[in-house]
Amino acid sequence: MDFLTLLLVVLLVVGISTTFWSLVGIGRSLGEVYRRVTSPRGDGPPPGTPDPGAVAILIAAHNEAASIERSLRAAAQLVAPENIHVVSDKSTDATVRIAQELGVNVLDLKVNRGKAGALAEGIRYFELCDRFEVVLILDADTRPTKDYLTTGLPLFADPGVVAVAGRAKSIVGTGRAPLLGRFLVAYRDRLYLIVQLMLKYGQAAKAANVVNIVPGFASMYRTSVLKHIDVAGRGLVIEDFNMTFDVHARKLGRIAFHPSAAVAYTEDPDNLGDYMRQIRRWNLGFWQTVRRYRFRFSKFWVNLWVHIIEIVVSGVLLLTLLPLLALSLIFDALPPEMQRVPMPLDWLANVLPLEAVLVGVLLPDFLLSVLAAAVLKRPVYLLFGLLFPLVRMLDAAICLSQIPRAFIPAGSSGIWTSPKRRDAIGHPPMRAVPALESRSVDAA
Repeated sequence: MDFLTLLLVVLLVVGISTTFWSLVGIGRSLGEVYRRVTSPRGDGPPPGTPDPGAVAILIAAHNEAASIERSLRAAAQLVAPENIHVVSDKSTDATVRIAQELGVNVLDLKVNRGKAGALAEGIRYFELCDRFEVVLILDADTRPTKDYLTTGLPLFADPGVVAVAGRAKSIVGTGRAPLLGRFLVAYRDRLYLIVQLMLKYGQAAKAANVVNIVPGFASMYRTSVLKHIDVAGRGLVIEDFNMTFDVHARKLGRIAFHPSAAVAYTEDPDNLGDYMRQIRRWNLGFWQTVRRYRFRFSKFWVNLWVHIIEIVVSGVLLLTLLPLLALSLIFDALPPEMQRVPMPLDWLANVLPLEAVLVGVLLPDFLLSVLAAAVLKRPVYLLFGLLFPLVRMLDAAICLSQIPRAFIPAGSSGIWTSPKRRDAIGHPPMRAVPALESRSVDAA
């Protein structure tokens, strides 16, 4: 394998888009350092920053009794309980009771509408776009940090910013958790770091504005723009890709993201079954949204389709990695007189020699684990990183398998099931808040 071919393999494994936007992100970071040195800011948020009292928190929940109390207590450190709104989507457990006991606003839906439908109904029922300046959408297992608003709201000081994408960090389990569970959570933790630092940070540069997802786990929207977004997105299994694409399609404004702003912790699946179901749902939702909006002539859609081509090609590459490597090893083990095979088989046997796999695929991936271990201060990721390529292959298989499903016009039933929740550490401590006056409304 020549140098150019090896370089192409490396770029496909790391990501051509990731490489490009990493360079843009480096340039953005240097620009921020220069501005801090030459024009130091004064104390306090910049002019135009919304007040935390003008922020509504909206949580859609379906049978989240195991996790919603911790999330609500974390949310209550950001805003007053009367600013927190929970939409229970036909929960059959203690979700509604727990929310009521903490004194937040509760809408108890008797018909299962799915997460997107529950959010849309909550926005309408509570009149959030008329009563607040910003809506913070949280998942029922999300733990926002104490400085989520103080770091995130200043990004709205730019009047062109219509949404702030939250930065995700994984809630890392205890050492008592099963080894496979800790491994899967570590992989997601690494993925969040790589995607957000090496991709999204550059994509969110003011001149770029090509962020392709405002994650629904913990992100903010201006209400003046939220009222124009199709939140429900009928027939789609997830809402956050759809809402983000709608912002770009309607040219509503800029999506802001910064690694040090709007940080929140999310609970990732720590068993293989839930992990596969969640990855399947995310990928199906992505392809459904691509199908819905197709292609439009703008830099966002050009960047998106370059990314799509890349993930399909790299996915095929990863899935053919092991068969090609096995063929190469078998071919090399044969005696010379048996290596005279037809030309196509000979080419396949030599297209991926062992050194190419080590240098072009495994080494770049392991270097990403080294970066994650250093930044996140988790040396165990160096050990886990040796097997992370296997999870990437699983992700690639799931991603590609959902493409044909996305083009079947069955749509989403609206029924959703949360992964099994767990006791975990790794999120910031939360002070207790007393139970407040209970309020609840029912809606069909």
